[in-house]
Amino acid sequence: MPDIIVLHYTAMADCDAAQRVLCTPEREVSAHYLIAPNGTVTQLVDEDQRAWHAGAGSWGSVTDVNSRSIGIEMSNIGTAPFSAPLMDALETLLPEIMNRWSIPPERVIGHSDMAPGRKIDPGARFDWTRLARQGLAIRAQAQAPIAADQARFDTALTQIGYPTADADTRLSAFRLRHRQGATGPLDAWDMALATDLAARYPAT
Repeated sequence: MPDIIVLHYTAMADCDAAQRVLCTPEREVSAHYLIAPNGTVTQLVDEDQRAWHAGAGSWGSVTDVNSRSIGIEMSNIGTAPFSAPLMDALETLLPEIMNRWSIPPERVIGHSDMAPGRKIDPGARFDWTRLARQGLAIRAQAQAPIAADQARFDTALTQIGYPTADADTRLSAFRLRHRQGATGPLDAWDMALATDLAARYPAT
């Protein structure tokens, strides 16, 4: 039974071409849904069936994410803003899936969350804050910085759900989702955000 939703971008300029790839068995990649820039939603795999969208990676204790998740591909090249019709369609689709399978907002993740270093989608242009405002994802609510401590930060990321990776890779993945645009070494705001999320949304 799915209990995670993974968001992706297609990294292709042509939505029709992306659909052909997702429907070609030899490519060994598939997803449950594809959302076009004009907001058209196409279901490619039944929600109760396994799709090949996540690949290697994990989230919390889940090591076979494909078997426990619903994958949503969004037509976007990865460096451009996501179209308004696409985001509107996503905001309609997500609560329907979440209600059907009792998936909480903390289990709506990006491909980059479960596969740090290997994947970066849905990328730095994706508006996670917009989803969080609708209760369709989570965001940190840290009010004050906390002194940076690598060991404590690593522990917090593990509690949130992030898989094992080197420190810089994990930091990049965390920022891509929760602190877009931040650069440089681990700092006090990274620490505060991670600590808040770990306390409120520990992964299972």
